[in-house]
Amino acid sequence: MRKTATLLAALFLSTTALAQVKDYREIKTPPLRNFSMPQPKRIQLGNGMVIFLQEDHELPLVRGRATIRGGARDVPASKAGMASIYGQSWRTGGTTKQSGDELDQFLESRAAFVETGADNDSSNVSLNVLKQDLDTVFPIWLDLLRNPAFRQEKIDLAKTQANTAISRRNDEPGGILSRESTRLGYGPNSPYARQSEYATIASITRQDLLDFHKRTVHPNNIIVAFIGDFDSVAMERRLRQAFESWPRGPQITKPDPAISAAKPGVYFVSKEDVTQANIAMVHAGTERNNPDYPALQVMNEVFSGGFSGRLMQALRSQRGLTYGVGGSVGAPWDYPGLFRLQMATKSETTLEAIDALRGEVRRLVNDPVTEAELSLAKESILNAYVFTMDTREKALQQRVMLEFYGFPPDYFEKYPSLIEKVTAADVQRVARKYVQPDNLAVLVVGNQAKFEKPLSTLGTVTPIDITIPPADGGTGSGSTGTGTPRPTGSNAEGMALVKKVQEWAGGEAALNGVSAMRVASTRNMVTPQGPMTAETVTVVRYPDSLRNELTLPMGKVTQVITPQGAFVITPMGTQDLPTSQRDDALNDIKSDVISILRNVNNPKYTFSANGGELTINADGPTVRWVVDPATGRILRTVRTTQRGETTTEYADWKKFGPLNMATSATMTTGGQPSGDMKVSNVEINPTIDANAFNKP
Repeated sequence: MRKTATLLAALFLSTTALAQVKDYREIKTPPLRNFSMPQPKRIQLGNGMVIFLQEDHELPLVRGRATIRGGARDVPASKAGMASIYGQSWRTGGTTKQSGDELDQFLESRAAFVETGADNDSSNVSLNVLKQDLDTVFPIWLDLLRNPAFRQEKIDLAKTQANTAISRRNDEPGGILSRESTRLGYGPNSPYARQSEYATIASITRQDLLDFHKRTVHPNNIIVAFIGDFDSVAMERRLRQAFESWPRGPQITKPDPAISAAKPGVYFVSKEDVTQANIAMVHAGTERNNPDYPALQVMNEVFSGGFSGRLMQALRSQRGLTYGVGGSVGAPWDYPGLFRLQMATKSETTLEAIDALRGEVRRLVNDPVTEAELSLAKESILNAYVFTMDTREKALQQRVMLEFYGFPPDYFEKYPSLIEKVTAADVQRVARKYVQPDNLAVLVVGNQAKFEKPLSTLGTVTPIDITIPPADGGTGSGSTGTGTPRPTGSNAEGMALVKKVQEWAGGEAALNGVSAMRVASTRNMVTPQGPMTAETVTVVRYPDSLRNELTLPMGKVTQVITPQGAFVITPMGTQDLPTSQRDDALNDIKSDVISILRNVNNPKYTFSANGGELTINADGPTVRWVVDPATGRILRTVRTTQRGETTTEYADWKKFGPLNMATSATMTTGGQPSGDMKVSNVEINPTIDANAFNKP
């Protein structure tokens, strides 16, 4: 009872004291206490390798990582995308002793992870294992680091996935904005603005990956860091035994940034399937080792520090032009950054938003920060700072990063005092030095027809073409647009084989008489959310219109594709589909078996065969058929789409009117099962509702 009374009395006194405060500004916060985290042990071997060890006995785990200098920026422009292929197929391709699939089975049985990856300036091999399994998993990590196999089938899978990403890169306006504003800021030839294309992915070979590994993976280019439940003395001995005899190799040096920024002005990417305009403004920034960096951080916080920053206050809270806006002077660790602003606004307020953004940039340069803004910005930075090193693992990551970029080991310890010393005059000085309102390249991604005024009212507008180049680097005559080379013409064997397929399917006259089809089927699909079954009715009106009606557990979904547009109708309403999805669906129609067999004599279609494999250019998309040469029956088709390389196996052929059609199909995409289909009925030239392909 006495303890309870004491607590109540203390609470009463505290509440009384607070009640006497008339304004929140009267509440005095105590100064931040000094905070420090135990630092890892640093070891440097004679061959130049640096090792960091950090004991952490809270959990019976050991985590390790080798960070290797050399990444995407160290790859030739003609091989753009190679670092991603390298980082993925390094692990999936396994070692010279074990395949990636064998490693998967071994590691999964021990709940262990050994993974690889690549970034802009580095690659890595990491390990995460229970303490008791370290002796068996560590040799795998070491073998993968030094002896990767880069098996061809895993490289091919990674390249297919890379091509899929390329094909979808114009789907989202935000992605277009980020990519193209970076290219404006650095120039398209800078290693910090390159993008992979079908042609660059196609050029990547297994030997390229082996050569890159040989060029970069040397002890003097590697920082090894381990943290977890181990004894540092024993771990140091293990690592010395593994690495000390490894001789030095050539040193990786940082490439020239090759910056050739775009001229100030207005740039535009047309994207008609959006209701918002995405806006970016860019010019040159600076690097982290700049002595002005602390003052720039405070300036960035004043300018764009969440809801308290000037940008959000002015453009969202006061003018209601956007849900989110941000901007800062970028300062990466070892190459020049960009000053960049980004926001989205409804199409009808595009020019108003551009004017408002420019106004805030000018205000940043011309209007001194207030003491309240300065104090809030510095407190926000310092209060968040502790969470950058509040665990042993974060402290270890910081030391690795400082070592990698050549910064002093006490950099983060001195950082708070540098922030505290920043004055309002410092902020004003760096704003005038590093923010250049008259030197901005302004990029707009959107539907200009919906803007309140033409963009040209701002001055000369430079359009940016984001068309994805075909695999051969031409205008499309030699590519499917998906990285699959297009056959250049028909051969006699190909024409003979496709004629045989035509006869198997029902004959040329019957196929040419098909103007439309309605197919009822049951589809089992593998989706990111899990397996899903749909009752489907597909109506195809040749040559170029499709209507898919799917009855799903959550309701009916209808997808309509025509050359004029594409949309989907769901219980939530009607929504336009991205142009890339429409184009891919139109290519699916062209690649349909019936569509191809209706166009055997069309000069825009070509057929070349090698044995029972028939390669077809279907007026753009390329598809491969595997055919039984004796009968002309199609066994499987293969086509590369936005979803990856899709293989369809056909079975259970039946007659529907004059046509012989498969009623069972099994699909795999990217080497993984993606679904199956059972056809219950086919109608040839059915009556179609006049509004079936019209948007409601």
